[in-house]
Amino acid sequence: MAAKPDIVTLDQLDAFDARIDARSPAEFAEDHVPGAINCPVLDNDERRIVGTLYKQRGPFEARRLGGVWVARNIARHVETLWQGQPAHWRPLVYCWRGGQRSGAFVLWLRQIGWAAAQLQGGYKAYRRWVVEQLDALPPRLGWRVLAGPTGSGKTRLLHALAAAGAQVLDLEGLARHRGSILGAWPDGQPQPSQKAFDTALVDALRRLDPAQPVWVEAESRKIGQVQLPAVLTLALQQAPRVQLEVPFAARLALVLQDYAWLGRDPQALARRLMALRGLQANDTLARWQDWALAGNLTDLFAELMTHHYDPLYRRAQARAAAPWRVLPLEGLDPAGLGRAAAELLDDAGMSGCVR
Repeated sequence: MAAKPDIVTLDQLDAFDARIDARSPAEFAEDHVPGAINCPVLDNDERRIVGTLYKQRGPFEARRLGGVWVARNIARHVETLWQGQPAHWRPLVYCWRGGQRSGAFVLWLRQIGWAAAQLQGGYKAYRRWVVEQLDALPPRLGWRVLAGPTGSGKTRLLHALAAAGAQVLDLEGLARHRGSILGAWPDGQPQPSQKAFDTALVDALRRLDPAQPVWVEAESRKIGQVQLPAVLTLALQQAPRVQLEVPFAARLALVLQDYAWLGRDPQALARRLMALRGLQANDTLARWQDWALAGNLTDLFAELMTHHYDPLYRRAQARAAAPWRVLPLEGLDPAGLGRAAAELLDDAGMSGCVR
């Protein structure tokens, strides 16, 4: 049976002028369709109260109260956000499973005269589709992996490749984390939820051209608190790999630059180092915490690299296949990285790489 004209499926997602998420702010914050604007028909407290009323006194009492709030909230959204839209404006509205919340919103909008539509199955259907895409998309792409120990400039080379016109996937940018114990984003920027990371990843993967290589950094399965899909992890493990070789002094200089913000709060840095308890000797950990408190980041990061990060990387390398090529880099200045990116893109051997 065909869907009603005001109920559409996921394959029509891009055919609308706006995407309206009618769920509560808490639901929206966890994850949402890319580009959606949150216009809750019930806020967090209202949704909780209506849900409790439904369980304790039945659907009629819940709807009698909830209906007033829904009407009031929809009216406010139309007045403050959508009043200036032309008659031909086409919004798509969704809620949790394509039920009463988005249905009520669509009814109001269509009564005004806009060709509003409701997403069939709501966010729940969208989430199922995202999970399916996480399995389907990675094997279709030709991956090229940048590998190297901490401070090798993988992220900066990835950005240089993007500036040179290459396709890249910045997994750490999507995860808002560098993937190490000190890898949190500056100034307390939180990581996305796992669902929000999955959504952003699918959105990025869909934009990539399977006919062109995609450059990415080597990552472990987990980046901070979010995990890569198993299919993507396997694809990256099997992809051609460029091994970056950078002098230790240049690596340390880059790490000190990237992590300088940690020195603004020595107490917090010392607490972060406690994550290494059990992995490092107690006297080593105490020395590192003393350096953190004293603001001695040079000695601290030099030993972190030699005693923690580099041994971890060597163990990972022992399990990895031989690199497709080794790329020595004397420095990590923008000009040098630009030349390295051009060299990789111009390398005649790339065309012979097998996916």
